[in-house]
Amino acid sequence: MEDSVEQGNSLAAPTVFIIVFFIQFLPRYLEHHFKGGTLSETELKLRAEIRELLKEASAYSQPSTFAQAAKLRRIAAAKEKELAKIQEVQMKERKSSYDPYMKAMMPIKILTYFVLAIWFWGSPVAAISKELVQPFGKVLSWKAGVFADDKVMVGILPWMILSTRVSKLICRKVIQ
Repeated sequence: MEDSVEQGNSLAAPTVFIIVFFIQFLPRYLEHHFKGGTLSETELKLRAEIRELLKEASAYSQPSTFAQAAKLRRIAAAKEKELAKIQEVQMKERKSSYDPYMKAMMPIKILTYFVLAIWFWGSPVAAISKELVQPFGKVLSWKAGVFADDKVMVGILPWMILSTRVSKLICRKVIQ
């Protein structure tokens, strides 16, 4: 009996982690997919003009040409503001295109976490050696049962919190 429970729960931890990972990965992927785009022709042109103006302004290094350099820098700053406005408008357009997906993902996340918590409530998700988690054994085993044979039984809530943090970190590193 105990072997079948342990055998059934042996896949619980990776299954919960994979589910949580995909719940974290999908919104990031959609956000990256819809936010990421090619630069428009006007953006490229403005960037080139700004670069050229700043290069020209840096060429004027003499005190007698300070006024010309300052004027070029002011023009470059005005073009940078124009570029920022263009990018802001494009960002709003992109955000409105993927915003419905993000609004739909939050209830799906909440429902999934709720179902996982109910499903594994009171039963251990994983068993870890006491030596590996010595100061945190009681926290990890919260609502998972008692210690057994020098092992700490990990509960669903601590495991979901840990899985969420790790999957967010992985997603941040994978999708930049």
